[in-house]
Amino acid sequence: MARQIDVRDPRTGRADYALTCADAAEVEEAAARARTAQRTWLALGVTGRVAALNAFRDALSERDDAMVAALVRDTGRLPVSRLEVDSVLASLDRWCGRAPELLADAGTVPSSMPGIGVRQGPLPYPLAGVISPWNFPLLLAMIDAVPALLAGSAVLLKPSEITPRFAAVLRDCVAAVPALDGVFTVVDGDGATGAAVVDAVDLICFTGSVRTGRAVGAAAAARFIPAFLELGGKDPAIVCADADLDRAAQAILYGGAVNTGHSCMSIERVYVAEPVFERFVDLLVARARKVGLAYPEITDGELGPVISAAQVGIIEDQLADADARGATVRCGGEIRTLGGGVYLEPTVLTGVDHTMKVMREETFGPVLPVMPFKDADEAVALANDSEFGLSAAVFAATTEAALAVGERLEAGGISINDASLTGFVQDGEKNAFKSSGLGGSRMGPASIRRFLRQRSFLIRSPEDKAPWWFQ
Repeated sequence: MARQIDVRDPRTGRADYALTCADAAEVEEAAARARTAQRTWLALGVTGRVAALNAFRDALSERDDAMVAALVRDTGRLPVSRLEVDSVLASLDRWCGRAPELLADAGTVPSSMPGIGVRQGPLPYPLAGVISPWNFPLLLAMIDAVPALLAGSAVLLKPSEITPRFAAVLRDCVAAVPALDGVFTVVDGDGATGAAVVDAVDLICFTGSVRTGRAVGAAAAARFIPAFLELGGKDPAIVCADADLDRAAQAILYGGAVNTGHSCMSIERVYVAEPVFERFVDLLVARARKVGLAYPEITDGELGPVISAAQVGIIEDQLADADARGATVRCGGEIRTLGGGVYLEPTVLTGVDHTMKVMREETFGPVLPVMPFKDADEAVALANDSEFGLSAAVFAATTEAALAVGERLEAGGISINDASLTGFVQDGEKNAFKSSGLGGSRMGPASIRRFLRQRSFLIRSPEDKAPWWFQ
């Protein structure tokens, strides 16, 4: 009998959707079909694959209202759902435009040894698995799937069981493109289904928590397959004394509270130079108080509900721990149940230090703890005092001054005089540092190339003989 789980609506708190989980046999069947289809997909060449993904883009564009509606039901927020769809459409345009150049045949080139030519023969992994999270259900599924497909791999996607409703619209988009039949498959399910996906593919991309990511990485290592893991973050922002404080407050508030703080690249720690600390906090609080909740109507404010019920407990625990250790709530701080959904206004904390969970553990909520620093050395030491190293932000009067601080930070993507730019600018390659992840960059040219195994053909002309051969 098929196993079903209930799915909660984050705006009402009610379970109103039943998800049928694919078992290991169903996953293996989908994988076998994908491997067969991948041979035809690869034979299309990059031009044919680009044409198919352009057709997929058109199918998604035609169904954008349906996709937004599904994402709204999954996440309880509207503007970010629209942004997700627009971002995926833009990424399809970008990668389809760049793929022919990035995957072009360079031909045979001379080697360092006279008479020997080298020709690269990249070969994609036949089947890439993608396990995507609940905070940006569509965007973080496609951020791995699109480059993999362009590289010539088939893709087996398992979305989060917390936000599965969008998958039906995604399947409709795939069905509208005959060339994608069997090549891009979505399987529904929970962690058990995800484990079956890891067991069935040749390469795995996972976005999610550090705890689950470690399990995925261990399972991949046992099978000797590559794992690309994008895990948690606890991103710091540093505000220097000479920074434009209002600009920094505006950017940091957005970077910490957008999508209700549900982002691995959210600003979750803020370090401010002592001479401007109170002024910055006043500016941040004044701006935070203007950000409203999307309740009772979804269009009433900027912040939707906490999407995952489990995340509510994590946020509550961190706020309680901060309070017990002497932190001061400057605004927000009250978790409220409204119409069955759970909401939190942007919350600014002072009187914090690194003994508190809110400064050490990922919050994934709109909470901004702010701590003063004496000089740049202390700011860098505080920012680097974390198990995470996904991204960061630095604000200073000049680009050069901000870069001088940013270059000392242990993080992969560092925004200068802005925050969370890695969510918008995907041209530069970056790695996740420390426990924030493992594997090649999912941005820049490496995003496509990580799905390719490299072969070299070492070519000697039939007319030539090697001087070292036995005579």
